[in-house]
Amino acid sequence: MKRTHHCNQLRPEHAGQTVTLEGWVHSRRDLGGVLFLDLRDREGRTQTVFDPSDLPPAVFDGATRLHSESVVRVTGKVRVRPTGTENPRIATGQVEVMVTVLDILNHAEVLPFSVDDPEVANKVNEELRLKYRYLDLRRPEMMRNLRIRSKVAIATRSYMDDHGFLEVETPTLFKSTPEGAREFLVPNRREPGTFYALPQSPQQFKQILMVAGVERYFQLARCYRDEDLRADRQPEFTQVDIEMSFIDREDLYALIEGLLARVWKVALGMDIPTPFRRMSFNEALNRYGIDKPDTRFGMELVDFTEEFRASTFKVFSGAVGAGGVVKAMNAKGLAAATQGQIETMTEYAKSFGARGLAYIKVENGEWKSPIVKFFSEAEKQALVAKLGIEEGDLILFAADQWLNACEILGRIRLYCAEVLKTQGKLKLDPTRFDFLWVVDFPLLSYDKEMNRWYSSHHPFTAPVAEDIPLLKQDPKKVRGQHYDIVVNGVELGGGSIRIHQPDVQKTIFEEILQIPPEETALRFGYMLDAFRYGAPPHGGIALGFDRLIAILCGTTSIRDVIAFPKTAKGTCLMTDSPTTATARQLRDLYLEVKTAKKEA
Repeated sequence: MKRTHHCNQLRPEHAGQTVTLEGWVHSRRDLGGVLFLDLRDREGRTQTVFDPSDLPPAVFDGATRLHSESVVRVTGKVRVRPTGTENPRIATGQVEVMVTVLDILNHAEVLPFSVDDPEVANKVNEELRLKYRYLDLRRPEMMRNLRIRSKVAIATRSYMDDHGFLEVETPTLFKSTPEGAREFLVPNRREPGTFYALPQSPQQFKQILMVAGVERYFQLARCYRDEDLRADRQPEFTQVDIEMSFIDREDLYALIEGLLARVWKVALGMDIPTPFRRMSFNEALNRYGIDKPDTRFGMELVDFTEEFRASTFKVFSGAVGAGGVVKAMNAKGLAAATQGQIETMTEYAKSFGARGLAYIKVENGEWKSPIVKFFSEAEKQALVAKLGIEEGDLILFAADQWLNACEILGRIRLYCAEVLKTQGKLKLDPTRFDFLWVVDFPLLSYDKEMNRWYSSHHPFTAPVAEDIPLLKQDPKKVRGQHYDIVVNGVELGGGSIRIHQPDVQKTIFEEILQIPPEETALRFGYMLDAFRYGAPPHGGIALGFDRLIAILCGTTSIRDVIAFPKTAKGTCLMTDSPTTATARQLRDLYLEVKTAKKEA
């Protein structure tokens, strides 16, 4: 007899019914000779009872030999638990099943770690969890993550279908586009010496789909980047890839806000307010020191360039005289920062090219810092007025070129927030989600070492229409129609309105980015050709699906929401991949492997 109910289904109204359950032995307890086995499946748990006075000896003996995680099928009668024995922590806690039949489908050996401990993620080494990923996924927390991921994928497809989008699959064997992140190359056996590349995104294909007249495209696309990994990076990942024709930025904003509202409702039962706040790139850097600001807490950056322009403190006045700025922030309550914490902040500053970190500790009514003696009374009063300085505050400074000064304090601001959260002085509501669009990014950035401009986003991003005349006159002032969607300091995704005029695209490639015409033709010729045959205005976005699910699940690592993730070294510990190739495989691909000799 197959299962009649799942393990989260039985309630008091089922009392008296004979049912069959199938699943894993979650836990076993022996109370006065009566065995209690909690049976678990994907949906939940049910307590089953083995009473030796009502069972054949073989059935009871079989139950006594079961380890946790053995797979069984039980048949028995549902009864309401005796008063005082209910378990309010599980949905089936008011009932239990008096077993009459036990089928042992598979015995389990002793596990390398317990799957019924909610603190496994904190207690067990992550490498061990990844090696036995099939056990780790049995934990209710991990199964919940996979369930949310599935629901969000279905909700996304439903929403996009409601808005007239076609789901189109694009190739995963593509050509190399080496101007982006490092790629994974796939050797082509049919033409030795040639290679495919796994796509970093379907960018070029989705734009060509717009030329083809698809008008509204989306895909839950698999993408690949051979780069160093972090908590929010994997070599293979999923993105919600979207492209639309005949739109402007406002159309895209409305679409994505509606999608995220649907997703939050489905996953968390929450209504999120729309439209989202808009913030320019310059404002984000000026106030928060980063282009993906977490606006749930203050510690905003404040400009003091004019106040210190003529200061006797030469570090500040010198920076201003060189065309830079002086910025400061107040880390309230951090005056007691340890020497180690100050050193960490100083290292962050040095990583951006600063020689050190200027700061003031406000303790016992004093401003403690070697730089205070250089400040005039007017400068001190300006600091108090604009920063709201009080007892216990830590004032941090950056004096440098505008972008560098902003980024130095932006990185330190996030570090200070983590310290304050650890100390319990900064409490963030886990149910609060601050969404915003960051817009008006610079179209181009300058590489001093290469002495040339490069695309801040990618070379297909359209400049703001009124800035096009500045492309050749003053490229640094050209804004791109690029936009990022940010929530709680996490960049969920980014996109842009694209260039659809072949002459503008050619100018960007050859005159601004200085890509030689023959290289332009080799790398992007098919796109420029396609644009000659009637390319509509179009734009799109890609949302990091793994990051999105991690936010919904309340975890900082996307490894927790991917069924079979890689380690920080890009390996799969469960399957022990990647592996070496055999001599025959290398021969068929016309490849020779040269490995570096290890030093003794």
